[in-house]
Amino acid sequence: MKRFVPRDARLVIRSGVRAPRPFRPLRFPRTPHQHPSRLFHASAAQLAVKPYLLADIGEGITECQVIQWFVQPGARVEQFDKICEVQSDKATVEITSRFDGVIKKLYYEADDVAKVGKPLVDIDIQSDISPADEDVINSPGNEAPEASEKQSEARPSETSISDNSVAQSFSPEPAGSQDPSHSKYADLATPAVRHMLKRYNINIRDVQGTGKEGRVLKEDVQKYVTSEEVGESAEESAEAPAPPPEPTASGDKVIRLTPIQKAMYKTMTTSLNIPHFLYSDTVNVTNLNAIRHRLNEESARPTDASNTPRLSPLPFIVKAVSMALTSYPILNSYLNPGPNPATQPQLIHKAQHDIGIAMDTPSGLVVPVVRHVQAHSIISLALEISRLADRAKAGKLAAADLASPTFTVSNIGSIGGTVVAPVIVPPQVGILGIGQMKTVPQFGADGTIVKSDQCVLSWSADHRVVDGAMAARCAERVRSLLEKPEDMLVRLK
Repeated sequence: MKRFVPRDARLVIRSGVRAPRPFRPLRFPRTPHQHPSRLFHASAAQLAVKPYLLADIGEGITECQVIQWFVQPGARVEQFDKICEVQSDKATVEITSRFDGVIKKLYYEADDVAKVGKPLVDIDIQSDISPADEDVINSPGNEAPEASEKQSEARPSETSISDNSVAQSFSPEPAGSQDPSHSKYADLATPAVRHMLKRYNINIRDVQGTGKEGRVLKEDVQKYVTSEEVGESAEESAEAPAPPPEPTASGDKVIRLTPIQKAMYKTMTTSLNIPHFLYSDTVNVTNLNAIRHRLNEESARPTDASNTPRLSPLPFIVKAVSMALTSYPILNSYLNPGPNPATQPQLIHKAQHDIGIAMDTPSGLVVPVVRHVQAHSIISLALEISRLADRAKAGKLAAADLASPTFTVSNIGSIGGTVVAPVIVPPQVGILGIGQMKTVPQFGADGTIVKSDQCVLSWSADHRVVDGAMAARCAERVRSLLEKPEDMLVRLK
């Protein structure tokens, strides 16, 4: 009988070169209980749904109030698209997206207070994730409390499906010893739930869980707190927060402080520890107003191409204060009392004149800062004050616009009032209040009565480091410069 040799083998014998072996799929024996679709397992690709944290916006800010949302669940965003606008105790900031994707969830409503470092929104990231973005979304603490609860709820159910018999065999309690209303997973809770239980001094077994396998959720604890039983125990617990006062029948309302009001509350409470030295004096600004009116008339002419802004008395006063601070630098200082009473206090003379201008805005009192006033002219000061005022009215001041003033000027006279007792903002040691300018009769040198433009400048100084004579000399220097503006103008740098 002739032996059959495959064609491929004959090629190997003749040429000595092994021919490529034809591909044949492997066949595995199949038992009767196996289904063809279960031979290989593949999970569907999952999109990355990650919580987007409220980043640190600087200046030690730990919370912000959400002013408005620019997106809603289901909206598609790209990098640098605006997500929301938040307001801190210092500025209003627009939060933008770092990723491309779809908004899945908003964690706050408008006017809610958002915590820095906590989830702000959930974004379904549908694009490629760079290593830098991967580090951001997978950083510690970047898991939403609700999401972690859902994930922890899913794990016990998966365990019971995959190996239910093993879970039962390793149960620490014998059968029949458990509470029939609680499953073996009832005592398992996320850190957020356990924090709430500890806060209200509640036993987890007293709460009826509604999660998978009887797990206790945050909503279950909140419902239990509102019940009458927890109401009695919460009054005995020192950790339970006191409820706000209820509105009365007369129409009283309980209103939460805005971030700006909270900052003012903290700052003014600290200011009560400062012994204020008050000093006020009347300044004749007739000559100053004459120069100012002439400059405004010249700048209003069509032939004038200098683009000179309309000048108010404020830039002249701010410049005069800066020139006086050069002669009396102690009023342009920071007082550092130290971390404890035993520490030696320090007085830091600031070389740069960064003067804060208190402004009344629709959002409340803000104090933007004019930097390097000693290097400004009157015109450049007017332009900078106008720019800051426009941003303040629009609520667009940045944190850098409000940071670290060395001296403060409050123009309360723009609203009304003559004499004011301004409050020092630590660590500053001085502040100036400007009263309303009025035209009053005054005796001239020859005894005749003439019209005079006058205003009252009210000073406050920290009497712990500034004596009364020093504050009075600085105030007199400012009065002299304003009453003789030609002396101030020839000394401008």
